[in-house]
Amino acid sequence: MDVPGWLNDQVLRMEWLSDLVTAGVQAVGLDPASQIGGSVQFFFYDVIKILILLSVLIFTISYVQSFFPPERTRQILRGRSGSGASTLAALLGAITPFCSCSSIPLFIGFTAAGLPLGVTFAFLISSPLVDLASVILLASIFTWPIALAYVGVGLLVAILGGTLIGRLGMEGQVAGFVRNVPVSDRDQALTRPERLAYARGQVTGIVRKVWPYVLIGVGIGAAIHNWVPASTIGALLGQDKWWAVPVATLVGIPIYADIFGTLPIAEALVGKGVGLGTVLAFMMAVTALSLPSLIMLRRVVGLPLLATFVGVVTGGILTIGFTFNAITHLFN
Repeated sequence: MDVPGWLNDQVLRMEWLSDLVTAGVQAVGLDPASQIGGSVQFFFYDVIKILILLSVLIFTISYVQSFFPPERTRQILRGRSGSGASTLAALLGAITPFCSCSSIPLFIGFTAAGLPLGVTFAFLISSPLVDLASVILLASIFTWPIALAYVGVGLLVAILGGTLIGRLGMEGQVAGFVRNVPVSDRDQALTRPERLAYARGQVTGIVRKVWPYVLIGVGIGAAIHNWVPASTIGALLGQDKWWAVPVATLVGIPIYADIFGTLPIAEALVGKGVGLGTVLAFMMAVTALSLPSLIMLRRVVGLPLLATFVGVVTGGILTIGFTFNAITHLFN
């Protein structure tokens, strides 16, 4: 018996849940092979699976993250600079389950504490783009190589983006009031009950915030999976179309969601033959360049710095999209 394979299928992919939902669809008189029955099966299976995994993962990750509050993170990063500091900031950002808008207050706190601009931007890029939960959720829908590849390229974008912005010397583009924000460096150790309470609170808060986007994402994914012909998707976003990656990136920017809402859409697009790089570009644009987060960021940085941030991240996303489309065969 292939124990790792069985665990991946039953624990992550939750094939038992798929069978249960399929039986429920059949019990109400729908054929899972039909468009309507298939859409209902896709919707309920993905919603339930994502919310279960999300709750378990956020609880676990939040408990771990309770050891790295903003005060401790600032202490770890303070006095560091260069690519090594950007790498550390990106890795710390990966253990913080925040969306792009939630990362802005942390960015302000880091800047007020005197951390280098490149370090704060590495964290700002990494935090919404890559987190430990995304690894598990991606693996539950795709494969472990794809999940690890997404995390790897996400960290690479954060590290290179932060390092480049740090070397451009644009500290003067940060609004003056940001550096005058009071900062507390009090690093109070939590007790175990307090950490458990914090983890439960994170689950409640994050699930309440993301569940509408999960429903919308799964709904769109179900529609694409069961109602949009593969030929239509291929004509617009096929791997042989040079414009697929730029279009996916532009489409993703106005959407305010996180990786949990984009996963069902990505799953459906890959199922219709869209290139892996195109799908990764879409997911990264949604999570790292969402329009609401850019509007919030504009309130604390000048337009040249904002344009540099968008340009650096967009360039990284496009490069990753084209590269992964060229090497998709390696993941088959």
